[in-house]
Amino acid sequence: MAEGKGAQTRARILDAAQALVVAKGFGATSIEELIVATGLTKSGFFYHFKDKNQLAKALLERYVEADERVYDEVFGRARELAEDPLQAFLIGLKLLSEVLADMPNGHPGCLVASSCYYDRLFSKEIQDINREAVLLWRRRFRAMFEEIAATHPPRAAIDLDELADMVSTVLEGGIVMSKALGDPRSIERQLLVLRTFVRLLFEKPA
Repeated sequence: MAEGKGAQTRARILDAAQALVVAKGFGATSIEELIVATGLTKSGFFYHFKDKNQLAKALLERYVEADERVYDEVFGRARELAEDPLQAFLIGLKLLSEVLADMPNGHPGCLVASSCYYDRLFSKEIQDINREAVLLWRRRFRAMFEEIAATHPPRAAIDLDELADMVSTVLEGGIVMSKALGDPRSIERQLLVLRTFVRLLFEKPA
C-alpha cells in the first residue's frame, strides 16, 4: 500500500511539473512552486527527487514511454486496417495527425522534453536519454520504411535512416512550432505534408 501511495505521489509531482514546464519552461519552474502545487513538504518532495536534474530525467523518461505507447497504438491500428505496408504507414500518419491535432493541450510531452533537455544540457545523463530516444525512434521508423521499400521501391535514392529521422524531426519540430505560433493545428498540417511526401516517394505514378 505504501509503495502504491509513493507511486501516486511521484506521479502527482510529475503531473504538476509537466503543467508548469509547458506554461513557463523548465528553468523557470522552481522546486518551491512544485511543493506548493502538490501540497508536499520539502522533505516529501526530496524523498522522490533529490534535485531538478532527477526531475528532468523522470519527465524525459515518462515522455519517451508515453510516445512509445502512442506509436504502438496508432501504427498498430493502421496495420490492422491495411495489409500493404505503405498504405498502413500513410494511415498511421493520418491517425497520428488526428491524435496531435489538439496540441499542445493534448500532448505536451515534447514541449516538456525540449525544455528539460536544453535547460539541463550539461547533464550527460539527460543527453544520453535524449540520444537513446532518438535512436529508438530511428529504428522504429526505419523498420517501417524497409518493409515499404521491399514492395514499393523509392522513386529517388534516399537513406532510410535519414528518412526515419525526418519523421521524428517533423513530429518534434512541429510540436515546438505549434507552440511558437500559438496554432495547435500546425502539427497536424505538418504531418499531412510529410504523409504526402512519403506517398510521392514510394507510390508509382498513375
